[in-house]
Amino acid sequence: MPGTLEPYHSGESKVQPRTRSLSWREALPVLHDRLLKLKEMFTSKFGSLPKFYVRAPGRVNIIGEHIDYCGYSVLPMAIEQDILIAVEPVKTHTLHLANTNPLYPDFSTSASNIQIDKTKPLWHNYFLCGFKGIQVELAEICAKSEHYIGTEGGGMDQSISFLAEEGTAKLIEFNPLRTTDVKLPSGAVFVIANSCVEMNKAATSHFNIRVMECRLAAKLLAKYKNLQWDGILRLEEVQTKLGVSLEEMLLVIEDALHSEPYSPEEICRYLGISLEDLQTQILSPNTQDGESAGMLIFKLYQRAKHVYSEAARVLQFKKICEEAPDNTIQLLGELMNQSHMSCRDMYECSCPELDQLVDTCRKFGAQGSRLTGAGWGGCTVSIVPADKLPSFLANVHEAYYQRSDGSLAPNKQSLFATKPGGGALVFLEA
Repeated sequence: MPGTLEPYHSGESKVQPRTRSLSWREALPVLHDRLLKLKEMFTSKFGSLPKFYVRAPGRVNIIGEHIDYCGYSVLPMAIEQDILIAVEPVKTHTLHLANTNPLYPDFSTSASNIQIDKTKPLWHNYFLCGFKGIQVELAEICAKSEHYIGTEGGGMDQSISFLAEEGTAKLIEFNPLRTTDVKLPSGAVFVIANSCVEMNKAATSHFNIRVMECRLAAKLLAKYKNLQWDGILRLEEVQTKLGVSLEEMLLVIEDALHSEPYSPEEICRYLGISLEDLQTQILSPNTQDGESAGMLIFKLYQRAKHVYSEAARVLQFKKICEEAPDNTIQLLGELMNQSHMSCRDMYECSCPELDQLVDTCRKFGAQGSRLTGAGWGGCTVSIVPADKLPSFLANVHEAYYQRSDGSLAPNKQSLFATKPGGGALVFLEA
């Protein structure tokens, strides 16, 4: 199956995730031109024509960081930037992958024996994990597929990619998967800024250790409240079983957990299990190695406090958008600022460059700014009054990207404003 990828640099309802299929004639002119260029490159590369094309949008999480895998709602939107893929199914058992960007080398492998190297940020792994996941309703399959590259994610990225609708953000809830449209304020724009610091969450333990810390915090909180803790995996389950509010859960944390880090031995004593039980029954594969697990410390109080407070901020953000008071943009910005502080101090998933970029964005007119995505690098999202956008972009570009030391290597899409975009599409030949 040859495939060519082109990255583009430029009311509540229960849902059945699905991807719409369109003909080329239904594509927007700018997208039609890109599809034609991709078709030409595919034909030149493989000597045959693609049978179909897929568009997948990028996304930005406006608020609700590191809580989807804890069972809580998030509030992302798809952006206008996207990736296009051209595909031809063939009768051989070999996958052939190519990228229009020459920085990413061609790759071929047997479709019947896919091996994924989790230790390296290889571009083709993201195609392979999806293919492997299919071998075992799409949003749920894609969330599970990511686990093949070692990432214990919660499904937000996949859900917004499939379920996004142009012009609106989505409150995404899980178990069962359902969405609610959230109308964003018309007087503001959201600006994405790349810190130019890269962190491959599949090749490092930072992300998965946070997932395990939340899992352990849920179990200790359940034990403290005399719940059946061994079957509990997510912090949301504890709140649901107790039947209390998020604010009340923050009070439970103060009583149940201490702010000093927990050692594996202390966790085992509290739960009445052995270190081997901890390693094999609770920790994920890439955090359960006996020697490394014994060296880990777990900041359960901090992680749980972030999750419960961030989950409350998501609901407050939605409520403010619905009520639309005169100072909506200011109120939403304050929530985004609180979110970044919690990510930085309680979840420790920021980095100096992200903190500097957030401060720069606030200095030049953003009402709120925060890291978005896994963190430890990557991007920020800022809410900016529409009338301040031109000066904001110019000032942030000069202050952050045109450093005198020349330490950054930004591209033309490192800083841009975006509107909520549509979800994934399949294009068929006319």
